[in-house]
Amino acid sequence: MVDMIANINDKINGFVWGVPMLVLLVGTGILMTVLTKVFQISHIGYWIKHTLGSIFTDKHITKHTGEDDQSISQFQSLCTALAATIGTGNIVGVASALISGGPGAIFWMWIVAFFGMMTNYSENVLGIFYRRKNDKGEWSGGAMYYLRDGLGAKKGMKQVGAVLAVLFSLFCLLASFGIGNMSQINSIAGNMKSAFGVPNIITGVVLMVLAGLVILGGIKRIASVTEKLVPFMAIIYIVGALVVCVINIDQFGAVFGAIFKGAFAMKAVGGGIVGSGVKMAITWGMKRGVFSNEAGLGSSVMVHSSSNVKEPVRQGMWGIFEVFADTIIVCSLTAFTVLSSGLVDLQTGAVVSSSEGSALVGEAFATVFGKAGPAFIALAILLFAFSTVLGWSHYGTKAFEYLFGSKSTIIYRVIFIVFILGGATMSLDLAWDLSDTFNGLMAIPNLIGVLALSPIVCKITKNYVDRKIKGKKKEPMLSAFPDIQKMQAEDVDQMD
Repeated sequence: MVDMIANINDKINGFVWGVPMLVLLVGTGILMTVLTKVFQISHIGYWIKHTLGSIFTDKHITKHTGEDDQSISQFQSLCTALAATIGTGNIVGVASALISGGPGAIFWMWIVAFFGMMTNYSENVLGIFYRRKNDKGEWSGGAMYYLRDGLGAKKGMKQVGAVLAVLFSLFCLLASFGIGNMSQINSIAGNMKSAFGVPNIITGVVLMVLAGLVILGGIKRIASVTEKLVPFMAIIYIVGALVVCVINIDQFGAVFGAIFKGAFAMKAVGGGIVGSGVKMAITWGMKRGVFSNEAGLGSSVMVHSSSNVKEPVRQGMWGIFEVFADTIIVCSLTAFTVLSSGLVDLQTGAVVSSSEGSALVGEAFATVFGKAGPAFIALAILLFAFSTVLGWSHYGTKAFEYLFGSKSTIIYRVIFIVFILGGATMSLDLAWDLSDTFNGLMAIPNLIGVLALSPIVCKITKNYVDRKIKGKKKEPMLSAFPDIQKMQAEDVDQMD
C-alpha cells in the first residue's frame, strides 16, 4: 500500500514540479514585474526606507497592538513570515542546489528571486485588499479569500473561485503537517542526535512542549516569539557566515567567476532553474525541503494579512523585503560560505567533499571554527526549523479556519502539536515526498488568483504611488469591501 501511494505521488510530483509549473511560477513573477513597472528597482529606495529603515524610525511598525486588538504589528507579521521561510532550505537547500547544479545554480537563484519579489508583493497586496475579520476579531486573509471574493466576483467565476479556494486550503492544511511540521522536526532531531547525542524522543518531547506553549496562544503569542527569535537567529547565522567569508575573501573572485561561468553550462542551468525556480527555492528538483522564500506558494500572505497595516502596498513592500532577506542575503551567504571554503572545485563546479546537506555547510564552517562548526550548524537548524514550525502552524490554522470555522481551530492546533513528536521519531521519506506534492499543489490555485487579479494589483499600486510618492490627491484603495474601506480610510494618514 505504501509503495503504491509512493508511486502515485511520484507521478503527481513529477507533473507538479515539471516545466509547466516553472513557466507558471517564473512567468507570474515576470508579468507582475512588468505590470508594476519594475517596482522592486524603480522604487528600491522607497521600499527599503519603508521596510528595513522604518523598523528604526517609525514606531507604528514595531508598536504592539492592544489586548483587545487581535491584529499584529507589521514587524511581527514580517518576522512570523520569515520564521516560516527561513528554514532548513536556507542551509540544506543551498547545499543541495550546489551539489546538483554546481555554482551556476546560485546565479539562477538570484534571477528568479528578483522576479519572485513581485510575486510575493502581489500576494500581500491582494491579501490585505480582500481580508476580512473573523468572529474572534482576527484578520483573516490569504489566497483562499482573494480566490473566493476576488476571482469569484468576476462574471461566471463564482463557483470556480470557491472551488479553488477550498482546494488551496486543503493543500495548505495537508502541507502544514509535512513540510511545516514533521519534516522540520525530523531535521532537528537528526542533527541534535548526530551533533550532541540527544535521543530523538527527548528532542521530540521538548519541542512538542515548547511549541505547544507558543502555538496554543494564537497568532499574537506566535508573533511575540518570532519577533525575538527571527532577528536573533538570522543575525547569529549571518555573523558566523560572514566570518567564514571574510577569512576566505581571497577566493571571492574565483567564486563569482564560477557562479557566472557555471550559470550557462547545461548542468548549472538545469540545477539552477530546478533548484531555485518556483519560490526561488534553492533545493535541486524543487522538493525535498522547504522552499527558500515561498513566493508564489501563497502561504506567507496569511500572516501578512494579520498585520495592523492599512495600505495594501505597504504590506506588499514587506513581501519584497522578505524575499530579499531570505534569498538574496541568507541563502547567498550560505552559498558563498561553501564555495569559498575549498569544498567545491571552482574550475569544474564539482563538490569535492563527500558530505551532503547540512553536513556540507557544517564542514564549511569547520574550516574556520573547527569542531564547533558542525555544532553551530546543528543549533542553526534547530532555530531555523523550529521557527518554521511556528510560522506554518498559523498557516495551517487559517486553512483549517476557512474550511471548518474559527471556533474549531483549537482542534487543529492540538493535532499539529502532537504530530511534532511523531516527526522526531518517525522515518519520513514518504511524508517529505507527499508534503512536497501538496506544497506545489498550493501554488497552482494561488497563482491562478494572482494572474486573474493582476489588474487589481496594478490599480492599487498606481493609486498608492500617485498619492504617497507623487503627492496627488486621490481616494485610497484599501479594501474590496465598502465597510472596511471606510473604516481604514478614516485613519490611514495617521497609521501609514
